[in-house]
Amino acid sequence: MGMLDASGRREEVLRSHRVRHCRESPRIFLAPALFPPPPWRARLEPLPRPQDTQALLSVTQDKERQRRDYHVERPLLNQEQLEELGHWGPAPKTHLWRDWFRCSRARAHALLVQHVPVVGWLPRYPVRDWLLGDLVSGLSVAIMQLPQGLAYALLAGLPPVFGLYSSFYPVFIYFLFGTSRHISVGTFAVMSVMVGGVTESLTADKAFVQSLNTTVEDARVQIAYTLSVLVGLFQVGLGLVHFGFVVTYLSEPLVRGYTTAASVQVLISQLKYVFGITLNSHSGPLSVIYTFLEVCSKLPETVVGTLITAIVSGVVLVLVKLLNEKLKRYLPLPIPGELLTLIGATGISYGVDLQNRFSVDVVGSIPAGLIPPVAPNAQLFAKLVGNAFAIAVVGFAIAISLGKIFALRHGYRVDSNQELVALGLSNLVGGFFQCFPVSCSMSRSLVQESTGGNTQVAGAVSSLFILLIIVKLGELFQDLPKAVLAAVIIVNLKGMMKQFSDICSLWKSNRMDLLIWLVTFVATILLNLDIGLAVSIVFALLLVVFRTQLPHYSVLGQVPDTDIYRDVAEYSGAKEVPGVKVFRSSVTMYFANAELYCDSLKQRCGVDVDHLISQKKKRIKKQELKLKRLQKAKKSKRKASSSKITEVSINVNDSVEDIRSNDLEGSEVKVHRRDELENAAANSPEDVKAPNVTTLKSLGLPQPGFHSLVLDLSTLSFVDTVCIKSLKNIFREFWEIEVEVYIAACHSPVVTQLEAGHFFDESITKQHLFASVHDAVTFALQHSKSGPNSPVLATKL
Repeated sequence: MGMLDASGRREEVLRSHRVRHCRESPRIFLAPALFPPPPWRARLEPLPRPQDTQALLSVTQDKERQRRDYHVERPLLNQEQLEELGHWGPAPKTHLWRDWFRCSRARAHALLVQHVPVVGWLPRYPVRDWLLGDLVSGLSVAIMQLPQGLAYALLAGLPPVFGLYSSFYPVFIYFLFGTSRHISVGTFAVMSVMVGGVTESLTADKAFVQSLNTTVEDARVQIAYTLSVLVGLFQVGLGLVHFGFVVTYLSEPLVRGYTTAASVQVLISQLKYVFGITLNSHSGPLSVIYTFLEVCSKLPETVVGTLITAIVSGVVLVLVKLLNEKLKRYLPLPIPGELLTLIGATGISYGVDLQNRFSVDVVGSIPAGLIPPVAPNAQLFAKLVGNAFAIAVVGFAIAISLGKIFALRHGYRVDSNQELVALGLSNLVGGFFQCFPVSCSMSRSLVQESTGGNTQVAGAVSSLFILLIIVKLGELFQDLPKAVLAAVIIVNLKGMMKQFSDICSLWKSNRMDLLIWLVTFVATILLNLDIGLAVSIVFALLLVVFRTQLPHYSVLGQVPDTDIYRDVAEYSGAKEVPGVKVFRSSVTMYFANAELYCDSLKQRCGVDVDHLISQKKKRIKKQELKLKRLQKAKKSKRKASSSKITEVSINVNDSVEDIRSNDLEGSEVKVHRRDELENAAANSPEDVKAPNVTTLKSLGLPQPGFHSLVLDLSTLSFVDTVCIKSLKNIFREFWEIEVEVYIAACHSPVVTQLEAGHFFDESITKQHLFASVHDAVTFALQHSKSGPNSPVLATKL
C-alpha cells in the first residue's frame, strides 16, 4: 500500500507541473504521465474481464492521447522581441579563398586525394576481401564490353575497331580519377547515336569531305575523335569551376524521356543493318522520320540472308537473357550470351561464307595492336562546339545519375564535380587515341555490381581484357556479320524501351512531369538529339516559372485549441478567427507572380479594395469641395458685414436719438462680425484640406468584415525589389480601408533581405513582423478596435 501511495503522489506532483505562465523565461512543459507505470504496479492491478476490454481500450487510448499532448506558455513575440530574446546576430562569414592559398603538407595531400581519388583508396584496398570479386566482375563486364563496343562503333558510323579503343582508354583513365565504385564507363547507345548523328550530318556534304582531303570513313573518324576532345574539354572545364550542379536542371522525367527518344532513334538507325539495305544520309530536324520512311520504301530490297541472321541472333540473345533472369539465383556468373552469339555467328559466317554466298555484310578487317596518338583537327572545332556541349551534358547526366544510385545503395559519396572532371579526362585523353565520346552503360554497371564488383579495379581488369582483344584477338572477328551487331544493339534497348511505361505511372502520379516527358520525347524525335535537348530544358524551366505563377492561395483558419492554422477549404474543423484574415501562398513571391499574389489576396478577402479606396477618395474630395463652398460663403458674408460697419461710421446723425440708435446698431454689427471671425478661424483653410472625420463609416462607405490581415510568409525563400514594393503596397492599401496588416513566420534570410531592401521604415517596423501566425493573430485581437477579444486568446499551447 505504501508503494501505491507513493505512485499516487508521484502522479499528483507531475499533474501539478502542467503549465505555469512565465513571461520572462519561456519554457516548454510536457504533460503528466510521461513515464510508463512501474512493473510492480501492473502486477498488483487485477486483470480486466472480457466484457470490460473495450472500455479499457478506450481509456488507454485517451491516456495515450494525453501523453502526446504538450503545453507551452510564452510571451507574444514580434521580430524585435524575438531577436532580443534569441540574441540574433549576423552569421559569421567564411572566407573560402583563404583556404585556397594555404600551403601545407596536409593541404597538398588533401588536394591530391580530391583530384586523384585512386591515391586515397588504392593503398587501403582490402585485397583478401575484394580482389576476387573485382576480378570476376571485371571479366564479366569485359565479356559484355567486347560485343557492345563493336556494335556501338557501328552505331556511331565508325569502323568497329574504334569501339574497342573507346572501351579501353577511357575506362583506364576513369579508374584513376573517378569517385564511383560501381559504374562501368565505356561505349553507350545514346552517346553513340548522338555521335553518329554528327558524323553523318557533316559527311553528307561532299564539299566538306573534300575540304578534309580524305575519304568519308576517315572524315567520320576525324570528326568523332575531335568531338571527343571537345567534349572532354567542356567536362573538365565545367568540373574545375564546380559547375556540376548544371545536371540538376535535367530532371528525371526529362532524362528518361530523352533516353527513350534516343532509343527509338537507335532502333531506326539499325534497321538498315537488319534488312541489309543502303540508305541516303539524313540530318537535321525530322531526319528520323525521313529515315524511317526510306526504310519502309526500300523493304522490297531486303537481303534475306541478312534479315535471317539478325532475327536468329536476336532470338538467341533474348532467350539467353530470359534464362539468366530465371537462373540468376543459381548461377555464379550470368551466361555471356552476347559473347557466345558473336563467337558462334563469326564461326558460322566464316564456315558458310555468308558474305559471298548470301550477300551478308560483315565487319571486315580489324587492325591488330594499338595506334599512336593523333592531334584533333582544330578546323572542326567551330562546327562541333554546339554538339560537343550537348553530348557533354547528356553524358555527365547519365553517369552521375547512375553513380548516385549505386552510392546511395552502398553507402558512399560521389563527388559530382570530380565525376565531371574524371569523365572529361576520359574523353579528352581518349580523343587523342581516336576514341569517340563515352559515358557509362546501365546494363554493364548492373552486371559489375551484381557479380561482386566493389571498386574500379573491376573496370581496370575489363580494360586490360579489352587490351588483349585489341592486341591479339581482334582479327578473329573480321567475318562477324553486322546484322549480329545490330541485333545486339536492339536487344540491349530493352531497358530503355521499358521507359514507355512512365506514361501510365506519371499520368497517375504527376501530370506536369508527364508533360515534360512527352515534350522531351516528341522534341527529340522531331528535332534531333541536340536541338531536342535544348528545347526540353527550356520547356522544363519555363514550366517551373509557370507553376510558380499558378500557386495555391488559401485563407487559413485555426484548428481548435491549437496554434495550427490550415486552409479552411481543406480542413472543415479549421475556423477563421473573427475579425482576422490569414492569407498564405504555396510558393515564394517574386517579380513573376507578385501581381497575381496581390490580386488573389484581395479576391480571397472578399473586399474590392481598389473600388473602396477610389470611392473613399471621391467622397473626401466632395467633402473638401463642400467645405470650400461653405468657407467661400462665409467670406462673402464677412465682406458684407464689413461694408455695413463702414456705412455706419460715415452716416453720423446730429440728433441724440440718431446717435443712440447708431450706437446700438454699431454695437450689434461689431458683435456679429466678431462671431463671424471666430467661425472663420475655426474653419481655416488648413482644416478644409485635412478634415477631421474621414473614416469609412462617416463617409457612408461599407466597412470590411475584418479589422486585421495576417500574411503568412513562411513559404518565402527570397525576396526581390518587386516583392518588397508589392508588400508595401498591400500595407498602404489596406491601411486606407482601415485594416491593420501584419506579416508572420519569415525566415531569417528573408528578414535580412527585407532590411537590405529598406522595407522597414517609420510606418512599417519589425513590430509588424511576428514569429508565428498565432502570435500575429493574438496581437491583432488584443489591439483591435472592434470590441472584445476572441476566444483564441484563451488557447494555451
